[in-house]
Amino acid sequence: DIETMKTKLMNGQSLPTGGNTPSPLAAYNDAQIEARPPFDLAQARALMAEAGYANGFEVTLDCPNNRYVNDEEICLALASMWAQLKVKLRVNAMPRALYFPKLEKLDTSLYLYGWGGSVTDAETTMTPVMRNRGEQGVGLYNYGNWRNDKFDALAARSSVEPDPKKREELIKAALREWKEQVHTIPLHRQIIPWAARTNVEAVHRADNWLEVDWVTLK
Repeated sequence: DIETMKTKLMNGQSLPTGGNTPSPLAAYNDAQIEARPPFDLAQARALMAEAGYANGFEVTLDCPNNRYVNDEEICLALASMWAQLKVKLRVNAMPRALYFPKLEKLDTSLYLYGWGGSVTDAETTMTPVMRNRGEQGVGLYNYGNWRNDKFDALAARSSVEPDPKKREELIKAALREWKEQVHTIPLHRQIIPWAARTNVEAVHRADNWLEVDWVTLK
């Protein structure tokens, strides 16, 4: 229930999404790619039964406790929500100094991960995070080690396509394929509030980067 997470846990400071890129601009604001499936507990239970897990299962959810906004709390909330499907999540929270080396060893079955940056192009997410693990940094952050050859081929083509319109269609096709296969479960785009004295004005960039030249004192 992402709305409960937004209002109760994130104090309204999150943007729920069904997209897998840091910005909706990466998907050209495509409503289908950005849309989240509705919260439907009965349907979720039916799908679990159809998959052969009517009685649920157990799995460890690896989670940092000092990297993202309310990261450990998010994992604990997920454990509570998934319990309604008889899925027992063992939350394994740890400092990021231990967490990311663990992921780099591919020593995980389920994990919480975030991705961001000032560049909104889909290439900066698809190639390092979503593509099949390969050479020259391709899939370097694909810690789930999943493979989707159809997605990989579309993403590879989009990375070298010079025609803007053709490239847009390749990116959209790739992101739709990813979404259809549910390789990941997107939650939200976190919002990081800034505080300042009343005599200070600062431009809050979308990537949370502070530009000193854009700060003024009254």
